[in-house]
Amino acid sequence: MPFAASLALLFSSVTAWAQPSAATAPLTKFKSPVLTTPIPAPPPKRELRGVWIATVENIDWPSRRNLTPEQQRQEYIRMLDQQQRTGINAVFVQVRPASDAFYQSSLEPWSKWLTGQQGKAPGWDPLPFLIEEAHKRNMEFHAWFNPYRGSTDTTTARLAPNHPYRQHPEWFFRYSGKLLYNPGLPEVRNYITKIIMDVVRRYDIDGVHFDDYFYPYPDPGQVIRDERAFAQYNEQKLSLPDWRRRNVNQLVQQVHDSIDAEKRWVKFGISPFGVWMNQASHPDGSDTKAFQGHTGLYADALEWLRQGWVDYVLPQLYWSTNFKLASYATLIEWWSRNRYDRHLYIGHGAYRMFESTKSDTTWRNPGELPKQVRLNRSYPTDISGSVFFSAKSVLNNPLKTTDSLRENLFRYPALLPTMPWKDAVPPRTPQGLTLVRASGPVTLTWRPGPAAADGDSAHAFVVYRFARGEQPTPDDPKHILLIQPRAGRNNFTFVDTTAQASIDYAYYITAIDRLQNESGPTRVTTLGSAAGPVIAQSDAEPAAAATPPVVPTPPVAAEPAVIEKPGTTKITSSAGNVTVKTKTKTKKRGFFGRLFGR
Repeated sequence: MPFAASLALLFSSVTAWAQPSAATAPLTKFKSPVLTTPIPAPPPKRELRGVWIATVENIDWPSRRNLTPEQQRQEYIRMLDQQQRTGINAVFVQVRPASDAFYQSSLEPWSKWLTGQQGKAPGWDPLPFLIEEAHKRNMEFHAWFNPYRGSTDTTTARLAPNHPYRQHPEWFFRYSGKLLYNPGLPEVRNYITKIIMDVVRRYDIDGVHFDDYFYPYPDPGQVIRDERAFAQYNEQKLSLPDWRRRNVNQLVQQVHDSIDAEKRWVKFGISPFGVWMNQASHPDGSDTKAFQGHTGLYADALEWLRQGWVDYVLPQLYWSTNFKLASYATLIEWWSRNRYDRHLYIGHGAYRMFESTKSDTTWRNPGELPKQVRLNRSYPTDISGSVFFSAKSVLNNPLKTTDSLRENLFRYPALLPTMPWKDAVPPRTPQGLTLVRASGPVTLTWRPGPAAADGDSAHAFVVYRFARGEQPTPDDPKHILLIQPRAGRNNFTFVDTTAQASIDYAYYITAIDRLQNESGPTRVTTLGSAAGPVIAQSDAEPAAAATPPVVPTPPVAAEPAVIEKPGTTKITSSAGNVTVKTKTKTKKRGFFGRLFGR
């Protein structure tokens, strides 16, 4: 992640760069006021909460190049366990940092940051393990690719025999001490797409992710040597800046279309530099005075959004709310107006709390990062989450801000936001929901419903609990007890050990599919527990449903009792036996059911 490059160029003169071309269509969007104080809001039920896990230079994982496979696995498990406790539900793992691989590849060499020597096999394929461990913890796994970096230095003698440079040196140019792919070559775009699609086809990833490294960050005295490609592949006679932007756009579109054709559930997103254009350079730019991704990196993030070539955009806003040249509050307002109905997540510079820089001292305030998350939530229909750079920074709990996330802002679980342009069909409601309660703990069992109309089955299940007197609503995450991954199973059991024996509860269970669409609920209650043990079946179970599994009947009280309410379970208990009858209201599903649209 460009923690050094982006900050080093922040103060670059905005007038030094070429003005935007006429091809950049003016934006006609209403400018809303900039919020500098967060608007109080309840915790969201849907929110992406992610971390970047950087492998380049062993920033996050693995911590060293000489770890054994078992040490690598244990280190990753510890990292995910801690991130899970913080409330993280998505990881962006760098699987291709420099034309190398953290997975078994026939196209590129093993990464030196995995084994200490490029091309040296680690003795295992880490990627299936990395994905599986994330999925066990209800975390999305986004495979992070650096598309254009060929090597972090220009010492080609250390490149592995199967490094692409060995076969195609004409694909690369040297710039600022690095070996970079030439974005202007069609064969380069085809090759990068091939690399990405190899991972999409062979591994169960949830997303493909690019960072902000497109054309290189400018370095005084350095020149991008792409004259030959410019002369050969510029049929439209574009200016050099427009031609370079077109090259990047073509790769973005090609990758998007290839992913969409192969696996429609795999998301594609990019994390651009935080400033598209300054207002002084373009009337629709942000009220900032910083380096510009559009002219400096030839990365036109707004064009990707306008064309629908990305499913999410994740601008890196590594500045504080008080930084006048590029204020965090100013930029989230600008991006919220220009997301073109795609997801907008915000990249936070958690690492900056470890810096001693004098340029942005607000980062020394322990309230700054929580304030940024709260400001995001002040745009509930536009900003869908936060991602922190980097994982190690979050684990190290800078200024106790990780504690603040875990105990306050991320205290309750969150489902990921839906993407209706990819899939808007919810899965079927879970079936066979039964409840057993002998004293305090409540045991729930259920099974998935059949496949939905689009062929999708349940990917996970959400368990809600409401105590007597609480208003059932699907929008309050405080009532979510569990988000249970399906993991290939067809029978599920959950024991609610926090249930209090003296309180009656209603439990609702829904299914979510791969793209987080949520089904209608099925419900069961503990009504009747005052009379003794309860065995109850969901009131949403169809009459033709299979008989629920038989559960051993615990001893019951001698005094008979009858408790009955419309749409719930009638429980008649007497000495030595329990009779269960289900009464289902078919015309009205109740308040909770109506809210779910079922």
